[in-house]
Amino acid sequence: MPSAPLPTLTVTTEADLIAACVRGEHRAQRQLYDQLAGLMLTVCRRYLKRREDAEEALILGFAKMFRALPNYRFEGSFEGWVRRIMVNEALMQLRQREMMTVSFEDFAQPENLATTAATADTQLQAEDLMALLATLPTGYRTVFNLYALEGYGHQEIAELLGISEGTSKSQLSKARAMLQRRVQFSAISAN
Repeated sequence: MPSAPLPTLTVTTEADLIAACVRGEHRAQRQLYDQLAGLMLTVCRRYLKRREDAEEALILGFAKMFRALPNYRFEGSFEGWVRRIMVNEALMQLRQREMMTVSFEDFAQPENLATTAATADTQLQAEDLMALLATLPTGYRTVFNLYALEGYGHQEIAELLGISEGTSKSQLSKARAMLQRRVQFSAISAN
């Protein structure tokens, strides 16, 4: 028999909610999960193509977050702290499920590189951009997400992924070129 949903806990501050979670109050943990799960699933989905894999990363990430919560130092954004945990978990899942290396020969052909700058008529909605990102090879998509969406520097990306800083820069450049070419193709197809 399914258990009844826990009533929502009302706390006045984020610090109070975190303290209640650290004390093991299930309602507080549920409230924190409910507040962050949608956004954090979106973060995981940027790295993992299959929704099931992203959901698994989300659950494992929340488990790690709740275990690490007593060590949270209230420095910077709490959401940013949780996001870093989710990104790291998604990367761990990615390493287990997909090969992170990319064959540069496949994408070094001139037809795979953008030749003109994007213009105002090629602007995309966020949903369209996320769909285009999902079509990138794993390595390109991962570096692009970490750099452009999460704000990591190339040195941090290199350390996270176990690649050289030059490889991070190269994969970002090639990801941008592929995205630009696909944006242009989408604009041409739409007309």
